[in-house]
Amino acid sequence: MRALARAERADVLRAWNGLGYNRRAVALSESARVIVRDLGGRVPQDPEVLMRLPGVGPYTAAAIASIAYGRPVPALDTNVRRVVGRFALGAESHEVSASAVREAAVSLLDRRDPAAWNQAVMDLGREICRPIPACDACPLSVGCRYRRAGRRGGRARSGQGRFVGSFRQVRGAVVRVLAAEGPRTLGALSLRTGEPIDRIARAARALASEGIVRAGREALAGNPRGRMRLG
Repeated sequence: MRALARAERADVLRAWNGLGYNRRAVALSESARVIVRDLGGRVPQDPEVLMRLPGVGPYTAAAIASIAYGRPVPALDTNVRRVVGRFALGAESHEVSASAVREAAVSLLDRRDPAAWNQAVMDLGREICRPIPACDACPLSVGCRYRRAGRRGGRARSGQGRFVGSFRQVRGAVVRVLAAEGPRTLGALSLRTGEPIDRIARAARALASEGIVRAGREALAGNPRGRMRLG
C-alpha cells in the first residue's frame, strides 16, 4: 500500500497497462495515497468510509468489506441484483426499486460467511441466472418466485459496442505509446497509431480530464506539436 502511495502515477499506469480502464488505475493510486495519509495505511472496513475513497462506489465498498473483512453486507453487482430480484421478488431487478432489491438481499445474506455468499451469488448470476436463465440447472429453482410465475427471462443483451475503430481503442493506443516511449507530440502519436490528429486531440482532452495523461495547451487545442505524457 505504501509503495503504491509513493509511486508516480505514470509508473502505476505502466504497471496497469492491459488490465482494464486506465481511470481505475488513477483511482487506485489516489485511494492508496488517501489510505496512507489519512487512515494509517490500513484499508477501512466500514463501507461508508470506503465509499469516500476515490473511485469506490457502493458495490466495490461492499465487496471489500464482506470479502476482506467478513462484514455482513451484500455486494450488489448486476448479477447479484438479477438473482435476488428474480428469486425473492419474482421480477427483473429493473422492475422493482433498488431499495427493495437491497432489503431482499440483506434478508437472504448468510451473515456467518458473507464473502462466500456474495461470490456464490455473483457466480450464479454470471453462469446460470443469465438474462435468459438456465432454470433447469439452477440450485435455487424450487423456491424461485420468478420461475413459479412462469417467467423465462428476456432477450440477452448485445453487450458493449465493438472495440475496433472505437474511441476506446484510440485512447488505449495513446496510453500504450506513451507508456512504452515516453512523452510524444500529437503529430508523433498520430503517426504511431494511424489515427488522425483530431481524434488524438480528442483523446488527449478526455485522458487529461481523468488524470491519466498530462497535456499542454497546444495538445489540448489540437496543435500537432503539442506534447503529452503519462500521469
